[in-house]
Amino acid sequence: MNGNDEWDVIVSGGNVVLRDQVCAADIGIKDGKIAAVAPRLEGKAGKTIEAAGMLVLPGVVDMHVHLDEPGLGEWEGFVSGSAALAAGGCTSYADMPLNGLPPTVNAEALALKLEAERKSGGSRVDFALWGGLVPGNREDLSGLAEAGVVGFKAFMSSPGDTGEGCFRNVDDEELYEGMRRIASLGKVLAIHAESEAIVSSLTAAKTEAGALTMRDYLESRPPDAELEAVRTALELAARSGCSLHVVHVSAPEAIRLISEAKRSGLDATAETCPHYLVFTDEDVVRIGAKAKCSPPIRGAREREELWALLAAGEIDIIASDHSPCPPDLKEVEGGDYFRAWGGISCAQSTLELILSEGWLKRGIPLTVLSRAMSAAPAARLGLRGKGLIEAGYDADLAIVDPRGGYTLTAADLKYRHPHSAYEGYVLGCRVAATLLRGETVYSRPDNAGVPENEGEKGALGRRLIPVQAVPFAEI
Repeated sequence: MNGNDEWDVIVSGGNVVLRDQVCAADIGIKDGKIAAVAPRLEGKAGKTIEAAGMLVLPGVVDMHVHLDEPGLGEWEGFVSGSAALAAGGCTSYADMPLNGLPPTVNAEALALKLEAERKSGGSRVDFALWGGLVPGNREDLSGLAEAGVVGFKAFMSSPGDTGEGCFRNVDDEELYEGMRRIASLGKVLAIHAESEAIVSSLTAAKTEAGALTMRDYLESRPPDAELEAVRTALELAARSGCSLHVVHVSAPEAIRLISEAKRSGLDATAETCPHYLVFTDEDVVRIGAKAKCSPPIRGAREREELWALLAAGEIDIIASDHSPCPPDLKEVEGGDYFRAWGGISCAQSTLELILSEGWLKRGIPLTVLSRAMSAAPAARLGLRGKGLIEAGYDADLAIVDPRGGYTLTAADLKYRHPHSAYEGYVLGCRVAATLLRGETVYSRPDNAGVPENEGEKGALGRRLIPVQAVPFAEI
């Protein structure tokens, strides 16, 4: 590089998290792409972002987000959800198919979702879409694949009722036949793995006995329900040749089953979420319905084992599983926690939580954490040019102040309904700015490194269409 170079943007002096190292460097951006990463870049720049003392990471690629348009935009929509993601350092996300009406289970419903994104005002950051596997839609899968979904999502237990025509779980036969079809399309299946037989039986026993507390809810979805379903999903994936992604794994034993299947040659990946890495069952009982989810949050032993498995590379991906709802759906009537909506709002907090708990508290290398939040999900979904800070990749960056600890409050949240299980949580770092293809899509109001008039710009997000990805084990 020489003094004659010209850059659209230089991000100067940050501690840059690369594929396998962290180093002090400048990042030169041209035409929305990373053009150079070097200790010092010279030449003219249209804009310089001073990042001294900051971490500069690849933008988070959140492959598990529930935005609820069309039909349930009052829960969360593209505008509010993507604004929250941008504020959390996320530059790409994949929206799940279930909480819209209609759910994204055929090409017509996919078109309605895309129309809702356009009419709503658009997404602040880049997005991709999942399709759904439900009873009776096997013939619709090819149309969804042709329309550019990143893969398919299925439930082995009931996903809950959001109204007429809502998303439904599949039985083992439907799952196997769907897997065969998905394998022939070269796509990945994301699976919610809990045994419906175990969960429904225990839930019925609890409710009949009037045992309706949060502790009773946790006991109604034991680790055995997760393990049985994971075993079944892995067996069916092996028989069908289907690539499998197991979402929101809460039980360390399930991670080990998936790792064993990988070693036997299965193209399988495991995802966990911040709530399983941060909270314990005692926290859930204390917090209440805001921390209700399924599979439920486990004990302190399981939490620490998950961190160890993540540090060892056994957990492939961290995703938010952002599952928002209006506050009234979290109300607990008559002490019945079974009826409260299950889902945690987390899209805005994933990066800050994982860096605070994983890097600052536990010393897990930034490269390991970044891979799980950015490079690995981008690779799994076939999102070319995403997830790494390297020449030729999109200039999608999260600039994080590691000295910017704060206590999260509802006033900080950009969700359609600003509530979260993490309210009151003390975070050790804070996102200062987020860049999408070199454009600033979020800047913290008191961030001196990015001038105030260069702050939030609006709907710059584009829809991402996957390329044919190599088997995950080869990445």
